[in-house]
Amino acid sequence: MKVQNKPEKKPAKITFLSKDLIQCPVCDGSFKREELFSGRINVHDLTDELHRLYKPTAAYGEVIPLIYEIDVCPHCFYAAFRSDFLPAGKKLAKILQDHFQERVESIQQLFEHVDFQEPRTIKEGLASYFLALQCYEFFPKEFAPTIKRAIASIRAAWISSDLHKKYPDEHWDYVADLFYHKARFFYKLALELEQSGKEPYSSTVRNLGPDIDKNYGHEGVIYMSAILELKYGPRDNMEYRIKELNARKNAVARMFGVGKKTKSKPGPLLDKARELYEMIKKELKDQADDEE
Repeated sequence: MKVQNKPEKKPAKITFLSKDLIQCPVCDGSFKREELFSGRINVHDLTDELHRLYKPTAAYGEVIPLIYEIDVCPHCFYAAFRSDFLPAGKKLAKILQDHFQERVESIQQLFEHVDFQEPRTIKEGLASYFLALQCYEFFPKEFAPTIKRAIASIRAAWISSDLHKKYPDEHWDYVADLFYHKARFFYKLALELEQSGKEPYSSTVRNLGPDIDKNYGHEGVIYMSAILELKYGPRDNMEYRIKELNARKNAVARMFGVGKKTKSKPGPLLDKARELYEMIKKELKDQADDEE
């Protein structure tokens, strides 16, 4: 009796293409945005960096929502957050055109091949944030480019870390470390520019992330600056480090009254801030003990 092979089951689709064409304001090329179907993710833990993790599912496998958040023109590699893509591109078309070759060469140094006309993989996801970082360098303050470069940097660090788990021999951990240090720099600078009024983001940026599952607002920015200083701040000058950590500890304490819960403060952020406060306090105490 001849056994018939069952037809292979096609993997369930996790994305679809937008109905309408998007016309790139920089090069006039057209493309369709790739969107994530709803109901394709399985929410898991929240890390101390406010990064939401997801569990793979039997139906859809691994789904990484972060990789679909940046609009990228597949023709000229202009990239920006969705709300900025058209207005900023129209305003900055000339300078973004002039730096087209730089974007191409930078991507070629990082990846053998990326294709934004095909369904995105994790590598296109990382490439999208890397391209956005370059494009936001030219954005004026009305687009709050510094905080958006901070968000792009931390997300690029997370995606690079995921790539390292998949391909441990390709040195993505080194790339992740570079993006973490960029994130620390931009978060610190964004706070300074917000506080001085030179580049306010509180009134202009709808979602301050850092991830896409929840908007932790200005308090989230303060928290991210503090935890990145603790984890990735320089250690070659301990006097500077102690000064910076004390400032971050005080900022976290002021923000939450060292843990007083209010309706305006999301519970998860409050809990993480308590833990961060204690971690910074412990390191400062250890440094003081070492000096004695």
